[in-house]
Amino acid sequence: MSSSKTVDLATHPLTLWQGPLGLPDFTRIGDNDFGPVFDAALESHQAEIDAIAGSSEAPTIDNTLAALELAGEPLDRVSSIFWCRAGAHTNDDIQALERDISPKMSRHFSAISMNEKLFARIDDLYQRRDSLNLDPETLRVLEKTWKGFVRSGAKLDAEGKKRLAAINEELSSLGTKFGQNVLADERDWALFLDEADVAGLPDFLKSAMAEAAEMRGQKGRYAVTLSRSIYEPFSTFSERRDLRETVFRAFTMRGQNGGASDNTDVVRDMLKLRAEKAKLLGYESFAALKLDDTMAKTPKAVHDLLDPVWQKALEKAANDQKELERLATEAGSNDKFAAWDWRFYQEKLRAEKFAFDEAELKPYLQLERVIDACFDVATNLFGVTFEEKRGIAAWHPDARVFMVKNVDGSERGLFLADYFARPSKRSGAWMSALKSGYKLGPGAKPVIYNIMNFAKPPAGEAALLSVDEAKTLFHEFGHALHGMLTDVTWPSVSGTSVSRDFVELPSQLYEHWLTVPAVLEKHALHVKTGKPMPKDLLDKMLAARTFGAGFATVEFTASALIDMAYHARPDAPAEPLRFEAETLEKLDMPDTIAMRHRTPHFGHVFAGDGYSAGYYSYMWSEVLDADAFSAFEETGDPFNPELAERLRKNIYAAGGSKDPEELYTAFRGKMPSPEAMMVKRGLV
Repeated sequence: MSSSKTVDLATHPLTLWQGPLGLPDFTRIGDNDFGPVFDAALESHQAEIDAIAGSSEAPTIDNTLAALELAGEPLDRVSSIFWCRAGAHTNDDIQALERDISPKMSRHFSAISMNEKLFARIDDLYQRRDSLNLDPETLRVLEKTWKGFVRSGAKLDAEGKKRLAAINEELSSLGTKFGQNVLADERDWALFLDEADVAGLPDFLKSAMAEAAEMRGQKGRYAVTLSRSIYEPFSTFSERRDLRETVFRAFTMRGQNGGASDNTDVVRDMLKLRAEKAKLLGYESFAALKLDDTMAKTPKAVHDLLDPVWQKALEKAANDQKELERLATEAGSNDKFAAWDWRFYQEKLRAEKFAFDEAELKPYLQLERVIDACFDVATNLFGVTFEEKRGIAAWHPDARVFMVKNVDGSERGLFLADYFARPSKRSGAWMSALKSGYKLGPGAKPVIYNIMNFAKPPAGEAALLSVDEAKTLFHEFGHALHGMLTDVTWPSVSGTSVSRDFVELPSQLYEHWLTVPAVLEKHALHVKTGKPMPKDLLDKMLAARTFGAGFATVEFTASALIDMAYHARPDAPAEPLRFEAETLEKLDMPDTIAMRHRTPHFGHVFAGDGYSAGYYSYMWSEVLDADAFSAFEETGDPFNPELAERLRKNIYAAGGSKDPEELYTAFRGKMPSPEAMMVKRGLV
């Protein structure tokens, strides 16, 4: 740790944020800064922990629980910038650092959660909690903190603690390796095509492919990459079946190509360690451990939700496939219908049934207009406004900064957004925070960011989105609002710090406002003419909302069921990919549909611990979001002020300050049944 001696945490730009608007000054941060600052920040945090644990004063909420929550600010700051860079704009140096820092952080936090003196102080408060006269939020934070220590091994013997710390450290390293392997496969694969190969592709896709080729040094050609924003439309519109097959195989084999970036052994080792960790902590499976702190509580409850949906989705997909095979035959195809045919013929079926295709919608879904729509909905529902602040440096020139203000004009926080795909960014879309909002101690205003991977258009052209991409933007912005509207005292229950199967409610619910006719009429304006989407096209789009539900539900639910199958067993499969194949066979998975995320690139579950035994939670939250939006529909006003205020107070602002069921019931008056979700998906 000698490098820490040269770092002054009080003045370093990674820990003293003196850039515009109180952001970090990214112009003064170099890749080589992170290592020494991390070492110094870890040392500083450890000193704070030692002071709290070693205090001679009797434990109080202030000197123990609050001190613990507020400790480690320099570490929080350098971490938030580093993990943002690692996901959104990485390079070889950052990846090497990630491999070094992940196990260090794991060791550090394992030591804290197994610190006997510190746990004794928390335990003392916990045992006296009923006599401390605590407000409900503080009581909840105390209970969650105590449980967190126990679930992190505080009650294990010395040998058990040592083994658990080693497991956590190894899992952390493996998760980093998994994510870097997938990124390598995505970055290193591209299919370069010439004009003759792209005949019939819509202009928006050709533009994106031309830009992707130029970015990879092949100006004048076209590149299919493994970014969803290019892969999916190419699979949908390319007349070339041979190319669709090539791209499909590359996409589904990410992380399973042999060589240095293959994740087969990584997954095997992670599953084995997770099963051992669960056993060590007294749980019958890793799923039981992970679900202990969720709304679902048990693997059985998860299956009670997923299994009926799976059966309905299989029926729907089987009926749809017959229609698609009919179209293929009519088009003169003698080939056996395959997975790389599905999107292509599904688009033809959409055109036949609803007399429009995705390419017709794209010109009306300009990225800038969809961003405006996101902001507009937030203003109408919650009174917050957004103002772009140009010329402020962030982690990449594409990242943009917005000031967020309350209805009275006071500052609420900052929102940053980075919308375009590039080789230095991992795939997918996500929300995170450079800083959470809370009121404890000096308090802090939230600094929240969204990362997307839309295809970047050539200079001077507008970026156009598919309906799915526009929904993704609304979805991630819903998470961002959950972070920005937070109104709690304690950092550990701020914003999205809620149970995993509740965290998707604010994001999935927000998606509903994209297709509110008034929102589309105002913001879905043609890129060339500026005219609103014609009513007949809007009607067709809304009528087609549940089109393709069989395919979409099968590909998603298969991933959720595989995740649960891996983690609900007491041991780990010796050959996970064989287990994946056998489980899908038992489930009657159609060979014409691939899982949305196959095991070797299932980042939600293996690039860290986030959604392990938790991928089901998107659907769990969907039960809530379908019911929550129907509350607005029942009033006939999608912006009903009284409901919007209840929504803000109990869902978006409340964080994890109360039990999720209590929060949802305060908003809606009751808990929902899965029926509304099935109807919304078009499965019943």
